[in-house]
Amino acid sequence: MLKTNQNCNIGFVGLGVMGKNLALNLADHGYRVAGFDLDAHKVQDVLDTEAAERPDPSAEARIIGCSNMEDMLANLVKPRVIVVLVPAGSPVDAVCNSLIDAGLEADDIVVDCGNSQWTDTIRREAEYKEKFKFFGTAVSGGEVGARFGPSLMPGGDADSWKYLQPMWEAVAAKVDENGKPIVSNTPGKPVTEGEPCTAYLGPNGAGHYVKMVHNGIEYADMQLICEAYHLLRSLLGYEPEEIGKLFEKWNQGVLNSYLVEISADILQQYDHKTGAPLVDMILDSAGQKGTGRWTSISATQMGVPAGIISESVYARALSTLTGERELAASKLVADVESGEIEAEEVEKAIEEALYCAKICAYAQGFQLMRAAEKEYDWKFNFSDIAKIWRGGCIIRASFLQKIADAFVENPALENLLLSDYFADAMASKQAGLRKAVVLAAQSGIPTPSFFSALAYFDGYRSEVLPANLLQAQRDYFGAHTYERVDAEPGQKFHTYWQEEGRPERKA
Repeated sequence: MLKTNQNCNIGFVGLGVMGKNLALNLADHGYRVAGFDLDAHKVQDVLDTEAAERPDPSAEARIIGCSNMEDMLANLVKPRVIVVLVPAGSPVDAVCNSLIDAGLEADDIVVDCGNSQWTDTIRREAEYKEKFKFFGTAVSGGEVGARFGPSLMPGGDADSWKYLQPMWEAVAAKVDENGKPIVSNTPGKPVTEGEPCTAYLGPNGAGHYVKMVHNGIEYADMQLICEAYHLLRSLLGYEPEEIGKLFEKWNQGVLNSYLVEISADILQQYDHKTGAPLVDMILDSAGQKGTGRWTSISATQMGVPAGIISESVYARALSTLTGERELAASKLVADVESGEIEAEEVEKAIEEALYCAKICAYAQGFQLMRAAEKEYDWKFNFSDIAKIWRGGCIIRASFLQKIADAFVENPALENLLLSDYFADAMASKQAGLRKAVVLAAQSGIPTPSFFSALAYFDGYRSEVLPANLLQAQRDYFGAHTYERVDAEPGQKFHTYWQEEGRPERKA
């Protein structure tokens, strides 16, 4: 590929699916891109696609291909901005070091748009500080989102954000004044009006951490929809197409979301080979890339109750035990109850259960980010986070506007369940969640995330929990001490359980 003298606004290292589409998105918004990939075929593919999609075929190319990193850097205006879209982990560091060798300077900005772990982003910002400005931007929305408007979650050096902000706001998904996505999936005709689904989230790993929590909520959201599907099929005997049509109906109400929408579409698809519902021809073994697991681990490390997210991770793990489950199905018998059920009542209960459990899952995600603020010395604007997720990303849903409103009304809100809107929603719909959990238990249908959601709600609203007995147990075998309800907060006591009379003394 020939080097040109064209001044480009932004460079790309990594032109796979996400890199290619994000580069084309930037080109549609008037930015000139210099692209490099170790695979020359990927570079040529981007150039061919750009040429085919160029609004004015006689105009100069909006994307130029580069044969090496030196060539790419030579085509960029200063300060140079380079987006890195390579697999997370050591490949990101390899690219960073190659860019340094190619002539990167201290005021240049390298943006990691991959699925990096937030701790790596924190490390890299500090490690490369003297060489260049390392900046993280998590991207959600998949291939289509990257091409026509993703949700962007930036975190890093605040001065770098000032330079990146116009580009990020241009290419991000847009929503209208009601928080509904404005969609135009037409090359060369980008959405330019509306509120962009991006906002600066904080220094170092803040953006990648928020994306990780997004993915944890995504795990929960998907699992809850699957459990609703499982209950409708097992309790009512509905076929996939029938459930798909019901999901379409639900998507017109408070459950309106991208995931409900695509689930409705999937369930109405038939297999071209067999004529059976396609979902019935897909092996029930779910994969995972690790971000949901990271969310669960982070919650555990900080002592935040995120059981719905964790149960969703475990459900995927259980699904992979195909051979063991087949054996267990022939050996283990469920002692279940069956009785008359009214289809319309069950449908309503499951719809309400899905909504209530979804509220609890989001409450856990935001509670986790609240804890991360203190752990990593960040300062999140939770209303902004909810707004970022309204369009472009996988968990986009109409009720995210309600979450944004709740944090505008009370920025210090400790838990979504405490906001008037969601407290009222749980009060009016929790009967459905309780009924769904009872029916599942009586019928032997596994719905771990529904169960966990109800346990979380009942635990959070309980003024007294049996942890008093648990703390006494810890004191009994390990002298871990306890606090008394009639003493000053923080004052510790220990009972000498093995001594005569079991005296209690201040610790």
